[in-house]
Amino acid sequence: MKGFAMLGIGSTGWIEKEAPKCGVFDAICRPLALSPCTSDVHTVWAGAIGERHDMILGHEAVAEIVEVGSLVKDFKPGDKVIVPAITPDWGSLEAQGGYSMHSGGMLSGWKFSNFKDGVFGELFHVNEADANLAHLPNGIDLAAAAMLSDMVPTGLHGVELADVQFGDSVVVIGIGPVGLMSVAGAVLRGASHIYAVGSRPNCIEIAKEYGATNIINYREGDIVDQIMEETKNKGVDKIIIAGGDVDTFDQAIRMLKPGGRIGNVNYLGEGDYVKIPRTDWGCGMGHKTIAGGLMPGGRLRMEKLVSLITTNRLDTSKLITHKFNGFEKVEDALMLMKDKPKDLIKPVVII
Repeated sequence: MKGFAMLGIGSTGWIEKEAPKCGVFDAICRPLALSPCTSDVHTVWAGAIGERHDMILGHEAVAEIVEVGSLVKDFKPGDKVIVPAITPDWGSLEAQGGYSMHSGGMLSGWKFSNFKDGVFGELFHVNEADANLAHLPNGIDLAAAAMLSDMVPTGLHGVELADVQFGDSVVVIGIGPVGLMSVAGAVLRGASHIYAVGSRPNCIEIAKEYGATNIINYREGDIVDQIMEETKNKGVDKIIIAGGDVDTFDQAIRMLKPGGRIGNVNYLGEGDYVKIPRTDWGCGMGHKTIAGGLMPGGRLRMEKLVSLITTNRLDTSKLITHKFNGFEKVEDALMLMKDKPKDLIKPVVII
C-alpha cells in the first residue's frame, strides 16, 4: 500500500509498505477524511519524539472498515467510523489506574505516527476495535467529523485539566483549532469571562463565535500585563495552554490567582525545561496547580463528543478553512500546516 511518511527528522515522502495485518480484536480501515496536525509538524521538523524512519504520519481520520478480527463484536466491514488519535490498550494496568492514554508507558496510548504507522495510508490498523472506534452517525459532514479525532477531545481535555467551573474566569492561550475547542469547552462548562489569546483575525472571529468575551492580542503588549489590567490585578481562576512554548508557563503562573489551575494540552516540541517563576508561584506554596495531559481516547469518549454535534451543542465546521480532495493531497495539506498561512485554522483532505 501507499502512505505519506516521515523518512527521518526533517524529511517526508511517499512510500510503499506492506498492508497491515488484522488481529482478532482489531480492524483494518481505509480513510474517508484526513486532517494533518501541528503535532505531525513537531514530530517531523522539530524531531520532538526522536528519530523515526519510514513511519506513516497522521492520527486524525474518519474511515470505513474493510476488515475486522474474528472476536470483534460491534463493527463490520462497510461501517463508517470515527478514529480517535489515542487508541489505548484497555487491559493495561495504566488503563485500570485511570490513565489509559499512557497504557504501556508514558504517551503510549498515542500509537498512530508515534510508534506505529499512522492514518495517512491507503489502509491503517486500529487495535481493540470495539473499544477504540465509534460509529459515525448518518448526516454528519466528514470534514466536521474529522475534528473529533483530536481537535475536539484535546481542546476539551484542556478544560477538564483546568477544572473549569461555573462562573470561572478563564484564559485560553493559543486559539488555533485546539484552543478554539477549549474556548467552546469553557463555555459548555459555564465559564464567565473567557480571555482568548491570539492575533490572527480569523481565529479571533471564530473565538468570539465560540464564546470568548475578551481578546488578548500578544502583538499589542505583554499578555500578563493585559490580563492583569482587565482583571484589576486579581488574575484569573483558570488557564488553558493550547499554544506557545516552554516560556508560556511563566506567563500563565503570573496571571493565575492563588488556588488557580493550569491545564496544558500544548505539545511542547522544543526546549529542555519548562520555566516556573519562583516568587509568582508563591515560593512553591501558592496553590497554583499545573496539570498537563494527553487527550483521552476510546469509543465512549468519541460517542459522547459526537453527541455534542448531533444535538447542536458544538459546531466543528467553523474550524475548517481549507479542503482538499484526493488522497494524494495529504502532502499539500501537511505542508500547509507546516507553513501556517494567516488564513489557516484547519485543513481537511476528503478521499
